[in-house]
Amino acid sequence: MIYTLTLNPSLDYVAVADSFNVGKTNRTREEYFVPGGKGINVSVLLTRLGEKTTALGFAGGFTGNELCRLLEEENINCNFKKANGNTRINVKLDSGEITEFNASGITLTESDISCLKERLGELVSGDWLCLSGSIPKGTSQDIYFNLAKSVKNGVNVVVDAVGEPLKAALKAKPFLIKPNIDELCDLFTAEIKTKEEIIFYAKKLIEMGAQNVLVSLGGDGAILVDMAGGEHFCPAHKGNAVNTVGAGDSMVAGFIYKYKQTANFKESLKFAVAAGSATAFSPWLAEKEKIYELFSGQE
Repeated sequence: MIYTLTLNPSLDYVAVADSFNVGKTNRTREEYFVPGGKGINVSVLLTRLGEKTTALGFAGGFTGNELCRLLEEENINCNFKKANGNTRINVKLDSGEITEFNASGITLTESDISCLKERLGELVSGDWLCLSGSIPKGTSQDIYFNLAKSVKNGVNVVVDAVGEPLKAALKAKPFLIKPNIDELCDLFTAEIKTKEEIIFYAKKLIEMGAQNVLVSLGGDGAILVDMAGGEHFCPAHKGNAVNTVGAGDSMVAGFIYKYKQTANFKESLKFAVAAGSATAFSPWLAEKEKIYELFSGQE
């Protein structure tokens, strides 16, 4: 089973307008809600690929109820614990480019974290656990390290986070981490541009504890440095990018999906890039047919 954990999920309100003017009254031509959060995105895409997944996390209030309802509509097994307060609402204004207002979200208690650790302790060898996204306010910066250490040996842990939570998680030796190029620069306070430089710093992350490092390069594709020392590059697909939100999460889902089938790093990277590109070309997260269309067209 593949489990995803989203500590700070959201209900995303997307408003589409022909233009957006600060300080003026703006009128939308379309608006809708989608479930939000990096781990949730991974679960949605995996489910669309036909993979069973369980979404873990915390949800509260009327917004939390709606979040769980939307996940059930996507046929996702939603195992969210009740949290104090309302699940946050993030606002995304689409006027040709995306302007985002992300709320801070709920606060978790020590009891919440303890219950979560107990749940993660039930995972068995061969399971996957994807720890993704921002952490709630007041939560310890080493939360992902502590959660990763609470699972049994043989559980494949994936971490997609930034800054200190990611640095701390490296000590738990996660199977995969996925920084993007900007996050890689921030981690090392360095200007990183060339493929050689990306590979150099990815190897440093392996020295720091990661087993495999997948670096997303946006419209340029992705680079993977694997545990055997392999260095792989896959360019992004050409097309009209209409939505970059969730593209990185789609890469994570695509990698897990294909690696679980093949244990082949090169094929998994190719599928990850196809999934990320397919989402970038879609209004929201990609459908299975679009991903396979791009994947089958790769050399």
